[in-house]
Amino acid sequence: MTRKFKTNNEANGVSGSGRGSSRAVYLDNAATTAVDPAVLEAMLPYFCDQFGNAASIHHDFGCQAQQAVQNARGQVAGLINANAGEIVFTSGATESNNIAIKGSAEKLRDKGNHIITCAIEHKAVLDSCKYLETRDFEVTYLPVDSLGMLDLAQLEEAITEKTLLISIMAANNEIGTINPIAEIGALADRCKVLFHCDATQAVGKIPIDVQECGIDLLSLSAHKIYGPKGVGALFIRRNRKENRPAPLIHGGGHEKGYRSGTLNVPAIVGLGRACELCGENMMRESERLGKFSQKLLRLISENVDHIRINGHQENRLGNLLNITFEFVEGEGVMLAMPDVAVSSGSACTSETLEPSYVLRALGVPDELAHGSLRFSLGRFNTEQEIDLAAQSVIRAVKKMRDLSPLYEAAVIHDNDEFRNSNEESITNEEIRNPKL
Repeated sequence: MTRKFKTNNEANGVSGSGRGSSRAVYLDNAATTAVDPAVLEAMLPYFCDQFGNAASIHHDFGCQAQQAVQNARGQVAGLINANAGEIVFTSGATESNNIAIKGSAEKLRDKGNHIITCAIEHKAVLDSCKYLETRDFEVTYLPVDSLGMLDLAQLEEAITEKTLLISIMAANNEIGTINPIAEIGALADRCKVLFHCDATQAVGKIPIDVQECGIDLLSLSAHKIYGPKGVGALFIRRNRKENRPAPLIHGGGHEKGYRSGTLNVPAIVGLGRACELCGENMMRESERLGKFSQKLLRLISENVDHIRINGHQENRLGNLLNITFEFVEGEGVMLAMPDVAVSSGSACTSETLEPSYVLRALGVPDELAHGSLRFSLGRFNTEQEIDLAAQSVIRAVKKMRDLSPLYEAAVIHDNDEFRNSNEESITNEEIRNPKL
């Protein structure tokens, strides 16, 4: 069955599900998003009609492709308040993170060998740092508190004369907690340390200004913002030429030598258009999805007891909820509600049975981490879908708890606590009013 989407304008209005009726409710937009029809429309001419190589500027086909790439460069730059010449196109945020971290480490090795990051960064950052540790670099992995927040004082204390790079994400992909990137940027600038920000989950959802935030390197990906998969970008501040990262891929000198390889023009055009749409609709879309998210949480919490919200309740992305359902396994709940698509953590770590390293870092015990689900709302969700999803979650959790002796014991304990509390209240009232 062909998937049917509403137009962008319809999707950002009151209605527009973005799905055929036989499809599950999709609430896993932090993993990937559907391509916006307006993005697809912008891409289509560059597959068959304007198919030139953007590096072949000696004929019209190549010039048209090059112009399309330059236009997209400007659209990406506009979303983060950068200059078009500071945007390098990559295959996605994973590659962008690798270039920013490994490339900077190689380029600045004479200045130091110390990198600072955070324990709940995306695996693309953490694994790049772990690789560098095998190359005699030292990496500090800063902890977070129970809400997923970084301690700026700890960050400042971790900086040494050998520190060459700080890599901290704008918002976490599992719990949505937003980091104080402007303060981090100011600290990095004061200490003359490069600041890389993985903004993959935040771009298009909250305002990101590389100038105001003092960001030197920023990674983003198209498929998180209703663009195509397989394309992303890396912002590289151009007024720090001596600190620009070394390339990881050689062969042709494309993208000013940072990333050789024939440019994927249709995908780049899609990324540009996706960024443009995000800039136009960000505030309205964020408000709408924030209301949907709060409604989903309210419906679940009114009907399901023993739940916990992971991450910061207020300082987080409005479209993302991470909820722990005690006494059940998250995988079991997902299997019990095939009509709702959610995840039990990051898509990049979903193949492992290990509990989320992000939740572990928050101090969540393994048994509770296993019972956690991530709900991430997107542009094409409707209020009706939120109602349907809530009903399915409630049914699935209750179904799984009916099979749990631990939950049965907890209910008995809760009832005993309630009964004892009532008896104590009656006794106290009799002491105050003997005539009763």
